[in-house]
Amino acid sequence: MTVRIVTDSSCDIQPAEADALGIEVVPLTIRFGDEELRDREELSNEEFWARVRTSPVLPETAAPSVGAFESVFTRLAEQGASGILCINLSSRLSATMQSAQLAAKALEGICPVAVVDSRSVSMGLGLQCIAAAEAAAEGAALPELVRRVEDQAGRTFLYGALDTLENLRKGGRIGAAQALLGSALAIKPVVAVRDGVVAQAAKVRTRSRSLRWLADRLAEAGPTEAVCVFEANAPDLGELLDLLPPAIDRDAIRIGRIGPVIGTHCGPGTLGVGWVAAR
Repeated sequence: MTVRIVTDSSCDIQPAEADALGIEVVPLTIRFGDEELRDREELSNEEFWARVRTSPVLPETAAPSVGAFESVFTRLAEQGASGILCINLSSRLSATMQSAQLAAKALEGICPVAVVDSRSVSMGLGLQCIAAAEAAAEGAALPELVRRVEDQAGRTFLYGALDTLENLRKGGRIGAAQALLGSALAIKPVVAVRDGVVAQAAKVRTRSRSLRWLADRLAEAGPTEAVCVFEANAPDLGELLDLLPPAIDRDAIRIGRIGPVIGTHCGPGTLGVGWVAAR
């Protein structure tokens, strides 16, 4: 039996691909006021974005419980997994990895479990999980998979262009006056995820310029092992794809749909690019 790959629902891997690769996805919880829903299980992407349009409150996220991870680890061990590799969103952004680490201790003596920090989110995490699942299917052992993922994490780059400042305003990250000014000036903030931290990368005056900014970063990246584009109900996904460098194989680009976990913080209309730099 091969090593099995586990991750959390911030990975934004499309469910069909996760199923095809045998990747187990542990859901985070999404809260709308007093209502709690398990991502992917009780709340689909479509349902989430429909609720965001009408909800008077900004949704919140909560890490999976230790028991949620332990249940998945135990099931995979009972199915004969030779080992389990759990790759999670950045430990600097969520307590999700802590839950996975505590759950891994419960499997000591039963099945080896390694928990790795992706130092990324969304499809940055997703690309690491996909590469690990493909290597596991080829017979890579758990220590080798850990080494590969830790190496890839240091070569993973992620940028996202936000369409609106409203989610940041509702979340208390910026004041109402600043959000109003940003909207009036059509400012489109671009954020970067690097070494597990989200930071402002640029402030661009129009949406079209923000997409060009993303495409330019990929053009400057040099050789890559993998490329992804991820979006949150963005109507101009095709426009961004058309701007990408001709040297990038369009058929090799993985498309991620931003779900409730990342969508809570970035808001609708977000478009992003990510890549794994070649060694």
